[in-house]
Amino acid sequence: MAIKIGQKAPDFTLPSTDGKMFRLSKGFAGKPCIIYFYPKDFTGGCTAEACEFRDQFEEFRELDISIIGISKDDMATHMRFKKQYSLPFELLSDSSGKTCQAYDALVPLIRIPKRITYLLDKDHIVQGVYQDMFDGKAHIEQMIAKIKKS
Repeated sequence: MAIKIGQKAPDFTLPSTDGKMFRLSKGFAGKPCIIYFYPKDFTGGCTAEACEFRDQFEEFRELDISIIGISKDDMATHMRFKKQYSLPFELLSDSSGKTCQAYDALVPLIRIPKRITYLLDKDHIVQGVYQDMFDGKAHIEQMIAKIKKS
């Protein structure tokens, strides 16, 4: 079961493609954001989802919403993925899966990240959750609709 709307998002610290450690409570302090979890870099669905976030990035920026993507891929893979697809947001590596687990973003038994997206307000209270393993584009559409509704 995903973290529910109205709950405080768990804080975490993970390595980022900007070469630093990213901590949610510091990196996005006082800022609304989208955290999206995805299974694996360079796979069809994950590439399409990342590119859709990239293509809609300006709209999120105009709404003052920051974006980060999280998977269990290592940093070298994340760096290649970010560069190849010109992603304007950072990717975080959760190689241990602990952050994915805290966000209920792991598929049981096989322990790969689910495709699940969270919209957090400036206090990092969950305002929206969308989960669909196969339609990455719907994650972006759902988040934009939720933001505009607020």
